[in-house]
Amino acid sequence: MTILYGVLVVLHLVGMAGVVGGWMSTVRHPRVVPAMVHGALTSLVTGLLLVGLAYPVFGGEGIDDAKITVKLVVALAIAVLVWVNRRKDSIPRGLLHGIGLLALLDTGVAVLWSDRFLG
Repeated sequence: MTILYGVLVVLHLVGMAGVVGGWMSTVRHPRVVPAMVHGALTSLVTGLLLVGLAYPVFGGEGIDDAKITVKLVVALAIAVLVWVNRRKDSIPRGLLHGIGLLALLDTGVAVLWSDRFLG
């Protein structure tokens, strides 16, 4: 079960990389690329699975409901934005940067919202 959890963490990070990489690759011609759509959905699904598996794998220890809620809301916002705009040839530059910055925010919450950084 622990190996499955580790594989899901890797897939979760790959999903985030798809969103951030897609954002950086389309700065000159702002649009939503398939990597962003697949990355957002992968991150969302694997994130939900990670939370669900954290209880049987780790006994629910270390689960911060507030952190998970914030990450879920941000991940849903990213997923909705990329899904709604996936077929458009072009999107406003601000929207593209908003999607990318939301992905970085979600990553920042994951890394920085911990006892190690916040005390």
